[in-house]
Amino acid sequence: MKFFILTTSFILSSYFSLLATNWPSWRGELRDGVTKETGLLQEWPSDGPNKLWVSDQAGLGYSGFTIQDGILFTMGAFDKSESLLAFNANSGKKLWSLKVGELLTNGWGDGPRMSPSVSGKKVYALGGKGNLVCVDIKSGKKLWQKSLVQDLGGKVPGWGYTESVLIDNGKIICTPGGKEGTLAALDANSGKTIWRTTNFTDGAQYSSPISITHRGQAQYVQLVMKNVVGVNPKNGSILWKSSWPGKVAVIPTPIFSGGYVYITAGYGVGCKLIDIGKNYPSDVYENKVMKNHHGGVIKVGEHLYGYSDGVGWACQDFKTGELVWNEKKALGKGAIAYADKRFYCQGEGDGKVILIEASPNGWKTHGEFTINPQTKKRNPKGRVWTHPVICNGKLYLRDQEYILCYDLKKQDPAKKTIPTPIPSFLPRTSSEGSTAVPKQYQR
Repeated sequence: MKFFILTTSFILSSYFSLLATNWPSWRGELRDGVTKETGLLQEWPSDGPNKLWVSDQAGLGYSGFTIQDGILFTMGAFDKSESLLAFNANSGKKLWSLKVGELLTNGWGDGPRMSPSVSGKKVYALGGKGNLVCVDIKSGKKLWQKSLVQDLGGKVPGWGYTESVLIDNGKIICTPGGKEGTLAALDANSGKTIWRTTNFTDGAQYSSPISITHRGQAQYVQLVMKNVVGVNPKNGSILWKSSWPGKVAVIPTPIFSGGYVYITAGYGVGCKLIDIGKNYPSDVYENKVMKNHHGGVIKVGEHLYGYSDGVGWACQDFKTGELVWNEKKALGKGAIAYADKRFYCQGEGDGKVILIEASPNGWKTHGEFTINPQTKKRNPKGRVWTHPVICNGKLYLRDQEYILCYDLKKQDPAKKTIPTPIPSFLPRTSSEGSTAVPKQYQR
């Protein structure tokens, strides 16, 4: 009997791992905001996609989502501390929580801002005041912690630490800022410092680093207030640097494609495309077509899409920087996500979500709905700022303590059962429409 249970557990684990896709980091595996899933609804019903579940257990803050092996990770503020949280991504059930550090207080809303990062059996989370933890995924046990301030000599930016740390080849890449080095590489298993960018000491901003390969050479790219840099993963040396006229706050994640790095920022700054070349960067263009504050920009094909202050929702030619189209009236300022030929545009002011074609031919809608319920606890100056995440045919949204999950799967009306076969000894579906796994088989 014991052998049967162990064998069954292994089969189930393998089965659901094969079925599932993951969203292991901020903006996904490649940090580009692109979901590669297909078979999703191309048109929404009049009231939007079917809501699967709602949880009010996320606490306060703007932290985003990471999803790994059916577990959703995020962060939230409770009383005077911030916690890392784990939920069942299919049911919304809270699995565990772990206090990470002191509460970040801010006039635009208290609490954490980053998205956790997952690698293997560990999840990494950074609190608003700079406390970084490494945690076992299943148990929620803390394995190690490090302060970007006390241990790494950093300084908390005005709106708190917001970056989602990068995991790459056994290293954690983070941005404490300061005289000891803007970026740091830590051993992912122990937290021990491997290197610092000692010849680059700018202060931390709010962007998250990306990992790229250019001309066969791996490097990390990070954007701060006055510079964007390429960093050698082996020793933290600066491979190239390009100046940037940032103001107030620099937030959006850089985009890399075909030897070019694209950066943008709000507060009237604009955008720039950089040809890295042989690590001797040159500007291709710099203009104010895309002034993206913090809702993100996504590249699909040869075009960029996002919200530009003063311009509205915009499509920009990646290579030339020219404005292709813009839309001001349909939806206010907000965040963007991509999946299966569609953009999911979320308005920060009213929580409206609109599905549009991912096309340079103009703004064409295919459905909309408004987040419900919405929080009554948000700071009056705060908005719906958590970016949408699409994973395993589901759309995940957040407004402070509320996490909302919607079904995006494209169902064939002729089929009465779930298209993907489920082992015969498992119940078909729960009342919420997701696969119900007996407790003894839950991971």
